Amino acid sequence: MPKTKRSYLLSALLAVVAVCGGDAVARVFPFGPRHRAVNDLANQFVPFHAHLWDLLHGRADGGLLLDWQAGWGTSFLPDYGTYLSSPFAPLVALFPRGDVEYAVYAVTVLKTAVAAAAMTFLLRRLGPAGVWWWASVLGASYALCGWSLAEGTYNPMWLDGLISFPLLCLVGEWVREGRRPLLGPLVVAVCWLANFYTAYMATLGAALVLLVRLALTDSFRVRVLGRAALTTGIGIGLAAPVLVPVFLGSRHAYPGVVRDFAPAAGTDFLARLLPVTYSFATPAAFVCTAVPLLAGALLFRRDAPGRERWLWGGLCAAVALSMQWGPTHLAWHAFATPNGSPYRQTFVLSGVLVLAAWTGLAHGLPDRRSLLGGTAVVLALTAGALPSPLLTSWSLLLAGAGLAAVAGAFLLPRRGRYGLLAALLVTGTLLGQAAATTAYADRERLVRLDDYPPWGAEHERRAAALAAADGWPAYRTDSGLPRVAGNDPLLLGGQGAAYYSSHTPAVLTETLAALGGGWTSRGRNLLSLDNPVTDALFGVGARWRDGELVRTDAYLPLVTVRPPGPPPAYGPSPFRNQELLLGAEVYEPPHAGACRVGTEVFLWAPDATGTARLGDRETHLLGGRPKRRAALTSLGVQRVPGLKPDLPGPGELGCLDHDRLRSAVTALRARAATSVRVTSDGIRATLPPGSTGTAVVATPHIAGWHCENATPLSYGGLLAVPAENGELSCTFRPPGLRAGLAAGAVAALGLLGMAVWTVRSGRSPRPAAPAGGGVVRPRGESPLVRPREG
Repeated sequence: MPKTKRSYLLSALLAVVAVCGGDAVARVFPFGPRHRAVNDLANQFVPFHAHLWDLLHGRADGGLLLDWQAGWGTSFLPDYGTYLSSPFAPLVALFPRGDVEYAVYAVTVLKTAVAAAAMTFLLRRLGPAGVWWWASVLGASYALCGWSLAEGTYNPMWLDGLISFPLLCLVGEWVREGRRPLLGPLVVAVCWLANFYTAYMATLGAALVLLVRLALTDSFRVRVLGRAALTTGIGIGLAAPVLVPVFLGSRHAYPGVVRDFAPAAGTDFLARLLPVTYSFATPAAFVCTAVPLLAGALLFRRDAPGRERWLWGGLCAAVALSMQWGPTHLAWHAFATPNGSPYRQTFVLSGVLVLAAWTGLAHGLPDRRSLLGGTAVVLALTAGALPSPLLTSWSLLLAGAGLAAVAGAFLLPRRGRYGLLAALLVTGTLLGQAAATTAYADRERLVRLDDYPPWGAEHERRAAALAAADGWPAYRTDSGLPRVAGNDPLLLGGQGAAYYSSHTPAVLTETLAALGGGWTSRGRNLLSLDNPVTDALFGVGARWRDGELVRTDAYLPLVTVRPPGPPPAYGPSPFRNQELLLGAEVYEPPHAGACRVGTEVFLWAPDATGTARLGDRETHLLGGRPKRRAALTSLGVQRVPGLKPDLPGPGELGCLDHDRLRSAVTALRARAATSVRVTSDGIRATLPPGSTGTAVVATPHIAGWHCENATPLSYGGLLAVPAENGELSCTFRPPGLRAGLAAGAVAALGLLGMAVWTVRSGRSPRPAAPAGGGVVRPRGESPLVRPREG
């Protein structure tokens, strides 16, 4: 096998072995009893990939534009562009539906391996060609950085950014050399489509690398910068049909909590450069000890031009410092401080360190002077981290052992069996440190982050019951409570209110809250609302409750006609709001704190946390705005006269009369649509002859609905149109789709123009000067690095 291909395969293999080995040591899924279902991995990524499986197999309710399953009907294209547009995501369709967690894990490991191979490709492309395994080790070191192992592994969509950084740096090389003018924009487009968020950060990092490369080669020209801007602009434009709806989806989303950036303590920042550390609010900047050692040694190399030493060293320092300063922190995150981990750009720092390390190797292995200088840099950084509480004994042990092993490898004779021993020492350091960091992060995540039950036999039983009861669109089947994750309708099946996304529409959150809904994640993670009135209003004919499927016939069709008059104006009481939307009074106020016998007691205490009791019935509440809001909940049927509930805090009681509810449902059914048909991008219904008033669809009035011969209205937060037309025909087009398609068309024309110009010019580009500003020669007699051929 050629050494070039061998180096790519080795880097990918090292990445796979380290990740899987660390997970096996931690006894984490799929190598042990501990599960991986934490935080957004369980709440968003696994359910969204399950929904993608359904879409690819033709089993989903909805399509690429509209999702009928979650949030009572939501826009799907922004979610697709945020969570599922990676080229790797469709691979989940190759697995059985019940093995979606295995599929997501496999895709995660594959992305890490591809990131290692991509960085290895870039390093060998930058040249000069050296011992092939060094490129593999440094490429794998990048893919196995702390950010990848601690953050990316449970945010697998971010790992596309890990791949994008070396690819975009490669595009920068093409731009610098005037080569591949057509392929460059296509690579940019794929990177931005795969995950625009981390691609934005990778683009900033690649731009900084390009500036350094231009300065080193004396090729800093305005036309090169213009070519880079044009390449990037056309690439982003090609991705605009997805990017613009994603952007506008965020504009229409329920606002998260705005945070002020607070930089991490300097000692903690330095501590995260070492293996086996973990913290949610500090940058996971660890890279194998070989990387900072080589990057530090570059500063002391006499055989490297001074400009090269200080430009690369300055870039590493500038990227690190920019993560700690408010204005540059905002620039890295598209001028919006993240709600979660505030150091999502850390992988760029790791990539820059790897490039600096490889630049040093371009001059051969470090001599004793530069090796001593690099060792001093690593020891100084470690000494600065000693006061940090994030350090563990394993951190210092592995860092010290790794430093000794790598330095020893450089001091060994460079021929024969000693070369093999050096390779074993360096690769052993990489695998040991990365696997240990993986295992430590696995354990810490389960302790520090929210975790959820992994897919198992109970979920299979629940999903099977929901599928058997499915009657969409005649009625909805709600995945119910207790919840498994934030997107149970996508994971388990059915059509419900539960929904969790960065694009959760504000109108959905506000409408659900007005009707008594609960949430977590500050209003973006909406919970299923188990209430007979809302079930009737939204056509829920079956739902999962307390381990079994419960059916009811007290539900309305998807489209009903309401009498002429103004739409409901919600107030603070969810009981009154439900009655306004229903058009009938179905709740009674309690008398002396107790409900009438035979009515069902409901409690509204959104900020309460604790247990509420009515007789032997207990209900647990978890509230406290803005982070959490407890849902309207049932305390059971009042069976004992005068029995008052015990409440964990202030709340409002409502006594539901089911006979009144059935009468109200019967009256509205008489005014319901005579036929309803839903499609992957809309809904059509025939209304009763002579209808007047307002035709209301039991779906939120989110931005993007367009109706024939009528302007969509909001009726208590639901989609509505005047009923006089006798028919309802509405389609959904995500906001920004047309603008995105137009931008994409313009970008495609620009790419076509570049193709025509390239063919007509018929000129071969001039080769660029070497990276160091001249011919780079290896140091002394070292056989480990040789000039790049050709």
